[in-house]
Amino acid sequence: MRRRTWLIIGVVVVLIAAGIGVPIYRNRNASPTVTTEVIRTRDLDAIVSASGKIQPKRQINISATTMGRVTRLAVQEGQRVKAGQFLLEIDPRSLAGQLERGEASVAAARSALQQADTAVDQAHANLELAQQTLKRQQDLSKDGLTTREALERAQNDVTVREAELKTRQQEAQMREQQIKQEQAALSTTQYNLSQVTITSPMNGIVTRRNIEEGENVVVGTMNNAGTVLLTVADMSSIQAEVEVDETDIPTVTIGQPAIVTIDAVPDRMFKGHVTDIGNSPVQAAAQVTSNLGQGQATNFKVVVAIDDPVPEVRPGFTCTAEITTATRKNAKAVPIQSLTVREMLFDEKGALVHEPPPPVQRRFFGTPAPAAPPAPPDPPPGQTRKETEGVFVFRDGKVVFVPVKVGIAGERYFEVRSGLEPGDQVVTGPFDSVRQIADGSPVTVK
Repeated sequence: MRRRTWLIIGVVVVLIAAGIGVPIYRNRNASPTVTTEVIRTRDLDAIVSASGKIQPKRQINISATTMGRVTRLAVQEGQRVKAGQFLLEIDPRSLAGQLERGEASVAAARSALQQADTAVDQAHANLELAQQTLKRQQDLSKDGLTTREALERAQNDVTVREAELKTRQQEAQMREQQIKQEQAALSTTQYNLSQVTITSPMNGIVTRRNIEEGENVVVGTMNNAGTVLLTVADMSSIQAEVEVDETDIPTVTIGQPAIVTIDAVPDRMFKGHVTDIGNSPVQAAAQVTSNLGQGQATNFKVVVAIDDPVPEVRPGFTCTAEITTATRKNAKAVPIQSLTVREMLFDEKGALVHEPPPPVQRRFFGTPAPAAPPAPPDPPPGQTRKETEGVFVFRDGKVVFVPVKVGIAGERYFEVRSGLEPGDQVVTGPFDSVRQIADGSPVTVK
C-alpha cells in the first residue's frame, strides 16, 4: 500500500515538472529562427525576356500582276534560287494577242497622221492661192478694173481657206495624240506580257509555294488580296521578332545586347542586338475573358538581329530573346526575397523612428494560439506612418528595419542605391519569418 502511494506521488511530481518545463522550453525558443546573407557587391544585369518567331531580315512575297493559268513552274519549296532565275510562267497567249492588236492600232494611227499632214499641206496651198487671188483683185480695184462683187468673193475665199487650214492642223494634232495613246497602250501590253515570266528578285530560298502548275492566278484588288505565289527569303541574315510587354518597353532601347534561344536548336545560345522597337501594339494580342469583363494583354513587337550563324534555320521557328536592358558592375546587391514592406513611423524631418517591438506572444501548455497582433497606435503629433520598402538587418541578436532604395533587378538580386553597406547581414528567410517579424524583434540565426 505504501509502495503504491509513493508511485502516485512520483507521477504527480513528473506531471508538475512537465507543466513547469514545457513553458520554460517554449519561452526559450519564442524568438523566430531566420536565415541571413551578408551584403556584398555583385555584377547585375537587368533582363527582359520575350518570346516570338524567327524571321528573315529580308523576304519578298511574289504575286502576279496579270490573271491567267500557270503553264510552267520551275521551283520547289525549300529550293535555293539566284537573282534573275526563272521561277514560273503564266499563259501568255491572251496578252500576245493584245500586243498584236496594239501594234496594228499604232500603225493605223500613224497612217491617219500622214493623211492629216497631207491635208494640212493641201490647205496651205489653197490658202496661198486664195491670198494671191485677193491681192490681184485689190490691185484691179484700185484702177477700177474689177467689180466689188469679185473683190468680196476673193476676200471670203481667203477666210474659208484659213478656217480650213486651222481645221486640218487640229486634225493632225489629234492624230498625234492618238498615236501617243496607242503607243502607251502598247507599252502597257508589252509590260504585262513581260510579267507573265516571273524571275527571282534576289538570292535566297523559296520558303513558301502556294501555286501548282495548271492553277489559275488571281490578281489582287482593293478589297481582295491577290494570290501570293511564292515567298523568297534571304536566310543569310535572320532576326527574332518577339512581343514585349508594355511595362518592359520603356527600358528597351535600340542597340541593347540580347541572347536568343531557339526551340529547334537546343542547348545553344545566339548573340544578337535590338534593331527595331514597334510604336504601335501588336494587333493580335491575346484576350482573356473573365466573369467580370474582358482583359487584353498589350504587347509591342521588338526585333532582335541575330549576329551568330544559325544552322538549318527556317522561318517561323519559336524562339526566346533575353534582352539586357541595364548592367551594373560592383553594385551593392540584396536578395530579392529579403525585400519587404512595412508601415513605419517617421518624424517631421522624415527620419525613421524605431518603435519598441510588440511583446512576444508566448503559447503555454494547453493554451490556444495567440490572436493577431493589435493595430499600431496613432502617431504622435508631427509624425506620420507610411508604407516603406526595406529589409531587416541582423544586429546584436535582433533585427532592425532599414529603408532602402533599389535600382535594377537582376535574376536573384536587387541593386541597392542607398540604405545598406557591404557587410550588413540581412534576413533572407524563411518567408513567414520575413513577413511576420517586426522592427527590433529578437531572432535566432540559423
